[in-house]
Amino acid sequence: MTPGLFTPKNEISALVQGIADLALEKQADNVISLNVSGITSMTDHFIFCSADTDVQVKAIADSIRKGTGHKPWRMEGYEQLNWVLLDYIDVVVHIFKTNEREYYNLESLWTDAPLTKYIDEPEGKSPEKTD
Repeated sequence: MTPGLFTPKNEISALVQGIADLALEKQADNVISLNVSGITSMTDHFIFCSADTDVQVKAIADSIRKGTGHKPWRMEGYEQLNWVLLDYIDVVVHIFKTNEREYYNLESLWTDAPLTKYIDEPEGKSPEKTD
């Protein structure tokens, strides 16, 4: 199943949380989501995370692709593993190698968007939201 234009908000929120959890399980660094639903019509959420090696970027991408129960509508960058993009329509995931993420700094384009930081915490701990 691929999320789409009329995906209920609670399903989108569950997808965002699921993707963040899957990234953290593979030791992704600096996992954040930006809620851009009121800012752009491109998507509702961007998720950003990073890793230091190609192997880790691939592991994170594979975990998300297999673990969400949703097939990405589009995937880019999987061959090079510097910046993998998984497009779930309502949620777009950016998995960067650390130096690429710092260079492109895409998060800075959406500074008005509500930001949620995800930290690998014991179960029951909710993500940190900042505005």
